[in-house]
Amino acid sequence: MVTAARPDRSTGTAQAAIDIGTNSIHLVVARLDDSGRFDIITREKESVRLGHGSGEMSELAPDAIERGIATLRRFRQVADGENARITAVATSAVREATNKDEFIRRARDEAGIDVQVISGAEEARLIHLGVLQAVPIFDKQHLVVDIGGGSTEFILARAGHTQVGRSLKLGAIRLTDRFFADGVVRSKQVRDCRDYVRAYLAPIAREINDRGFEVAVGSSGTINAIAAMASVRRGRESSRSSNNVAFTREELGAIVETLIAARTTDAERVPGLDPRRNDIIVAGALLLEQIFEQLNIQEMIASEYALREGVLLDLAHGDDPRAFHHLSDIRREGVQRVVDLFERDRAHVEHSTDLALRLFDQTRTLHGLSTDDRDHLEAAGLMHNVGLFISHSAHHKHSYYVIRNNDHLVGFTDHEIELMALVARYHRKGAPSAKHGEFADLDIDDQYRVRVLAGLLRVGIALDRSHARHVRDVHCQITETTITVQPFVQGDVDASLEVYTANQRVDLLADALARSIVVSEPAIPDTRTS
Repeated sequence: MVTAARPDRSTGTAQAAIDIGTNSIHLVVARLDDSGRFDIITREKESVRLGHGSGEMSELAPDAIERGIATLRRFRQVADGENARITAVATSAVREATNKDEFIRRARDEAGIDVQVISGAEEARLIHLGVLQAVPIFDKQHLVVDIGGGSTEFILARAGHTQVGRSLKLGAIRLTDRFFADGVVRSKQVRDCRDYVRAYLAPIAREINDRGFEVAVGSSGTINAIAAMASVRRGRESSRSSNNVAFTREELGAIVETLIAARTTDAERVPGLDPRRNDIIVAGALLLEQIFEQLNIQEMIASEYALREGVLLDLAHGDDPRAFHHLSDIRREGVQRVVDLFERDRAHVEHSTDLALRLFDQTRTLHGLSTDDRDHLEAAGLMHNVGLFISHSAHHKHSYYVIRNNDHLVGFTDHEIELMALVARYHRKGAPSAKHGEFADLDIDDQYRVRVLAGLLRVGIALDRSHARHVRDVHCQITETTITVQPFVQGDVDASLEVYTANQRVDLLADALARSIVVSEPAIPDTRTS
């Protein structure tokens, strides 16, 4: 819940959320209280067009990077003036750019801002969190649509349960560059744009229409601009806020026809339209028109809260001292969804992951990794065999692909997903190598994380080699040179295969922890002790 009172700047923790989008970069600074609520201190927005001029958004242009870094430097000063901690997330334009590492590096070196590139699914989750703070739809079956410059997010949910969360490569800038790059609106280009969008929307439209919804909400620039234009058309004065303004299908249709009739993307022709959006509003409006048609939307409510407010809400939850030791519910739900879809032997992956986590906990003084790293080990362990869905041959490589390319791992950043995918990739066969491009691209700390976590997972999997859960627990005895792993079994079972296999697979972990590792003969726990 967001309070409307003026914030007390003397109490609470100041947080700054930066949303680096394809069209604009937004900053919101807020003060969080102990209950997880926040009061807005200030907002900033700069149109930088990071994705402009590249129809497929495969590369950030040098001048776009310069504009983006200059804006981040200014936003850094604003946040510092409020003594606020900064969380910055980047979406479609940076996510898809082949030179995103240059932008991320310069943001860190020149603006002092660490940019997290988030997946489309994570973008959808955070947008939904933000919208829920602005529009009272929580208990209703609701659809949220967010049209950005490079992508459009769809979320179907009710009472906190997300049924559909998708991100499509459709956006106002992307479509403008494809169909109206010369600034002229021709009838053929309008028809082609409509046909293109209609075809792209067909799969998500079927999925959403099968489930249905009671209310539709739209967020971000294009939709708020149309809400503002619709409001002015009704004779209302132009307002700085379009939050909770509703517009109908008929009003949208009239606005689209007015925009097309102007025959250009440059003229200031529609009352209520921000001139900075003139050149991309036609494509954005055509996209929304087709969303209305394909999903049979009769009315949409505008929300000015979106991704950046969702980041603030996520930060408020993350700062809770009662934060989960295991995966958060949202993260766990996404991982379990992947397991449900692709895993054939759930009992084995759960048990081998539990053993790997026991090894993680008992060697913590050596590896020095964090609770977040433990979460990544747990997720990678549960998903390490999902590549078998594609093929048994080289299934560890297929697991990397499946983890890296799905829409279900919400709650994780793009970088975290990469780490988890690599840990799963190295659960068997060859060790991480500088010859492997994805591993070589990591910095030295993350390479260490992958080596340790993959090494732990290898031993955990080996200790359930027969898939019979013979090894129930492990205990590690650590000396200056050696780690002795003592397996514990229940009853009179033969765990010799597990011990042999584990001893064959300790090399990666031993190298990472700089200790020799021996897996000893199994023991039966003494049940007489309390």
